[in-house]
This record gives sequence, structure tokens and C-alpha cells, in this order.
Amino acid sequence: MSGSPDSRVADEGRLDVEQISGTAEAEPRRGRPGEGQGDAVAAPGGPARGPVEGVWRFPVPAAEASVPRTRHAVRDRLLAQGMAGVRYQELVDDLLLIVSELVSNAVTHAAELSPEVVTELSVRGGWVRVSVEDGDPYRPKALENDTGRTGGRGLLLVKSVTLQAGGVCDVERTGEGGKVIWASLPVPPDSDR
Repeated sequence: MSGSPDSRVADEGRLDVEQISGTAEAEPRRGRPGEGQGDAVAAPGGPARGPVEGVWRFPVPAAEASVPRTRHAVRDRLLAQGMAGVRYQELVDDLLLIVSELVSNAVTHAAELSPEVVTELSVRGGWVRVSVEDGDPYRPKALENDTGRTGGRGLLLVKSVTLQAGGVCDVERTGEGGKVIWASLPVPPDSDR
């Protein structure tokens, strides 16, 4: 993509989306949960047995308006990948909450060192992974319940929602000196099996 970070935010709250991959027959990567092999690809000659796999990036300026725009772009992509309907409602709601919290944290705490925030969505092998990357090297920690504080519980909420859904989350350093915070949640199994 070219242009300034601000030019990537399109009219009406839509984002330009950078598609990394996105075919139903994509070869799943092996590794952490959310990147392993599973049953989300189409069976030969049959309909897809789950969401269509792929990887998409949503780069946005580190500005408050980017939080709802990113959330809406991720929601639209999840629905386009086949995660509409009752079976996926809780998963989509959890992912959108996680995206909102992580992008909000990046915009609030990392904007001075990171003029751009990049959200990545990956659908692979029965897992959906969302990650938010910024250029700030500070590694945040989830605050425990502190009744004296009115904020600062976003990462605790992300961790709680992720674990309750049977997923995993972590914070890692990037090669450029920033950080990426990610959460992987399992796709609900097909009830017809």
C-alpha cells in the first residue's frame, strides 16, 4: 500500500484492507494455536466445513477514530469469511471486543512512538487469531482487580475473554523493536458432526 497512513482510512469508516492470503485451499501454517492444521478448508467436491481461511492486515493511523473503523473492518471480514449466524455469534463478539481493547490500548499508549497501528486477522486450521502491532517497545501487563482505579483493565479483559473461549493470548516483541499483542480463539465445532 502506498500513501500516508491517513490516506488508508477510506470514506464512511471503511478501511483499505491488505490481503496477505485468502483462499479456501490455503495451506495452514504449523505452530502456535490459531496457526495449526484443522478442518476449516473445503472438502474436495463439497462445501466448506467452516470459515474460509486467509490472513488480512488493517493498517491505521494511531488515532481514536481508528478504533471503531478497525472493529468494523474486522467484523466485515469475519462475516465475509463465513462466520455469520448463531454458530459464530459468540466468537465474533469476543473477537470484536478483543480488537477494540487492543487497538484502543495501542492508540492511547503507543501513539507517540508509533504513528501507525496494524491489526492482523488470521483464519487458519480451526482457529481465528487477531493481533495488534505497534512500534512502542513497552510490554504491558494485565492489571489485576484494583478497585481504586477506573481504567487499566483492558488487557485483563482480553485475557479473561480469550481464556473463557478456550483460546490463548500473549505479547511478543517485533524485529523492529515494537510489540505485537495477539489472541487466538478456536472456531466452534460443527454441530452436525
